[in-house]
Amino acid sequence: MQVVNKHSIKVSTDFSPTPGARVYEDGDDSGQEFYDRCLKAAFQAALDENETLVVDLDDTEGYATSFLDEAFVRLVRDFGKDIVLDHIEIISFEEPDWIEEVKSYINEAE
Repeated sequence: MQVVNKHSIKVSTDFSPTPGARVYEDGDDSGQEFYDRCLKAAFQAALDENETLVVDLDDTEGYATSFLDEAFVRLVRDFGKDIVLDHIEIISFEEPDWIEEVKSYINEAE
């Protein structure tokens, strides 16, 4: 099931069906690359319109925890925890635990 929203990212189609590890040096499709290529601009666009960015994690081959940590902690560092929490919705019908995992990275970010 795909959720359609004015501001949304579906990782499997907008970035890669095979997300990699943490940073560029770790190989293809890293969390850093996802942040740089997709997440940051999409979040900024949603924020500019006081909307919520929906990030759909389904339909990939899975995630390294380092990928999720890197992408979403970078978001907090650039925009602030409260702003991120107010303007992002993480969804996963396949693996609902990913939602809580991403939320924990956001909440624990400095």
